Parts: sequence; C-alpha cells; structure tokens
Amino acid sequence: MVSAGQMVNRLTPVLRRLKFLPLVGFVALAGCASNAPQDTWAPEGPNAQMIDDLQKPIFAVAGIVGLIVFGAIAFAMYKFRDRGQPIPEQTHGKPVLEITLTIIPALILTVIGVFTVRTVFDLAKTSDTEMVINVTGQQWWWEYDYPVQEELGITKPIITSGQLVFPVGTKVMLRQTSRDVIHSYWIPKLNGKRDAVPGRVHLNRLEADQPGIYAGQCTEFCGLSHANMRMEAVALSKEDFAKWVDQQLADYQAPAEGTLAKEGETVFLNQCVRCHQVNGLKRADGTPAIAAPDENVVSGAAPNLSKLMTRNTFAGAMFDLVTPECRADVWDASRETFGEKYLAGVSEECLNQTDLRSWLRNAPEMKPMYANPALLTSTGGKYRGMPYLALSENDIEKLVAYLLTLK
Repeated sequence: MVSAGQMVNRLTPVLRRLKFLPLVGFVALAGCASNAPQDTWAPEGPNAQMIDDLQKPIFAVAGIVGLIVFGAIAFAMYKFRDRGQPIPEQTHGKPVLEITLTIIPALILTVIGVFTVRTVFDLAKTSDTEMVINVTGQQWWWEYDYPVQEELGITKPIITSGQLVFPVGTKVMLRQTSRDVIHSYWIPKLNGKRDAVPGRVHLNRLEADQPGIYAGQCTEFCGLSHANMRMEAVALSKEDFAKWVDQQLADYQAPAEGTLAKEGETVFLNQCVRCHQVNGLKRADGTPAIAAPDENVVSGAAPNLSKLMTRNTFAGAMFDLVTPECRADVWDASRETFGEKYLAGVSEECLNQTDLRSWLRNAPEMKPMYANPALLTSTGGKYRGMPYLALSENDIEKLVAYLLTLK
C-alpha cells in the first residue's frame, strides 16, 4: 500500500518537469490570431507568393528534422537515464556514422540554398516593372513620391505619405532610401522586407492580386517611435487608380470667404506651413506658400498635406483619420466596392475628431519624439517630429475645419 506522502514524493520530479508546460502553451497560443493583417503566411501578391512557396517546404523539412532530433533526445534520456548501470557504448571514433551525420545536413542545406538563391534573384528582378514610386523613410513616417509617368496618367509629380496607393496587377518598383537612420519597409502580404538606407537606393517590388488595404511595419529599429512607424499599401483597380491620380492632381480649392475653414487656412499659414506643404496654397499677397522644413525640423521634411483627407491615416499611419466604424466599412468592403469607398475620402461624419484634435493639441504627448530635451540644443534648437505648438482650442477648431477641405 502506497501512502499519500510516498505518492507525492514520486510525483514531485514529474511535476517539476511539467511546470514549464503552461508557459510553452502561452507562447504557442501567442502566435494564433483570428485577425492578423500582417500575416506573412497569407500572401496576396506574386512576390509574397514566391516567398511563401519557399518557406513552407523549408519549415516542413525543419519540422521533420526537429521531430527526429527531439525524439532521439527523448529516447536517449529515457533509455539511458542513470540507474547505476555501466556507461553505454560510445559512438565517438566511428567515421561512417560521423560522416553520414555530416553529409545529410549538408545535402539538406545545399538544396535549401539553391532554391533560396533562385528566389532571391527572382525577387530582385526589375526589368519587368511597370511603375516607379520613390519611397523615403524618416523618423517616423514614410513619404511616397510618384514621378511623372504619363502612361499611368501621372502628368506631374504626386507626393503623399502614410498610404502607398497603386493599381492592382501592376508590377511596382519601389526606390527606397532614408533621410536619417536605417529603416526597413515591410508589407508582409505583398513582399519581404527591404532596408531603406541613407545615401543609398534599394529596389523593392510590390504587386497585389486584389484591391484592398495591406498593413505593414518598419522592421529596423530607428528610434523612440520605431513601433509607431507603420505603413499601408492600398491596391485599387486600374480604373479606380486613374480616379485617384485625377484626385491627387486636382487644383487646390481655397475655402469660401467667411467660413470657419477659411479662418483655419489663416491659422495653417501662420503655424503649419513652416513645415508642411499644401500644393496651391497662397498667402494673402497671392504668393505661393512654400514650406521650409529644413529651417524648422531636423530631418528636413514633413508630410505633404495637399490631399490629407483622401487618406485613412495620419502621423506615420499611427492613428486613423476615420472612426473605427468608418474604418471597418472600408477595410471590410467587398472587392467591387472597395475602390468607391476608399476614394470617397474622409467626411466630417467619419473624421476621427478625438485623435486629430489631441494631435494638434500636443503631438509629442501622442507619439514619442526626443527622450531628452537637451538634444534640442545639440541640434541647433530644431526638432524631429511634430512639435508642441501651444494652439488654442479655438485655433484647433479652425484647423480641423480647414483640414477637412483638403481632398
């Protein structure tokens, strides 16, 4: 008859070995999600598909090898556990076994290497691209510059930020660089990541099979707001993309006299135009209002706000310009209606007033900038990121009304 105490003593070593199982379970479950917009296992473009076609068999082989290794270790731990028996026969000094266990992994890695190198070269191909977009990273947002490409209807440069817009089924070449530190551009459903390095231009390919919004993230640590440096790629049908181009190239429409938006335009000229550009905006004397960010921010640039309300996001895609309900209406739209919903832009009813007003009220509180205010002295009093402007609530009200007109 085994006493309770003896039973506990026998089970204690087993329980000690099992104490880490809950942690292993939590780690495994952490990789599961019903809504994963940055899922590298769900390719939606030919470039991402090439990566997926490569990684799945490699993971399968790795899984089989892992099971064999773990099985062998478990068998050895059980079979040869210390029971006071003599030391088992050692395999050291058996050339046949040692050479076999060297050749097999080498052959596996050789096969994987051949397919990997071929995929890398296929992904680096640029001779068949049909569209060029210049992508510039900086702390902590992405700028998109569309050079003149008359075959796509782009008759003069378009500069935007936050959301990269391109036509479905078009091989897009991104020319990536950076204004400050190394960043890395990654839209997992469309391609792998590619670094954006100061002083260099790295080429990256994108192509989407279907219309929609594809989420991405900077994957190279780049400072305080690295985790907040996001991006979205918006794929439109060719017809909808042509409408988007026309929308971006449309002339600036000044707010009507005597409106709150017109007063907001004045606030913008007094406060925001030092860094931000709105194409076509003119001062009271009729001269163009040209931003001079190199005199005001360290990085030498700030997002172009010309068509701000045609985007869904702001502040480096950290915040939505639209409410969650309106955002979901666009994200979850069918392939047929997505373009129409996206091109509608941000209406007053859908505007995310809470985050936009908080941003205008105190941007550094919303998004980490410099950790040490003393760094401002070392940079000549300039600031990286949106500064605190000490705007009154009245000025914020006017600015919001004005920004709503930028479509």
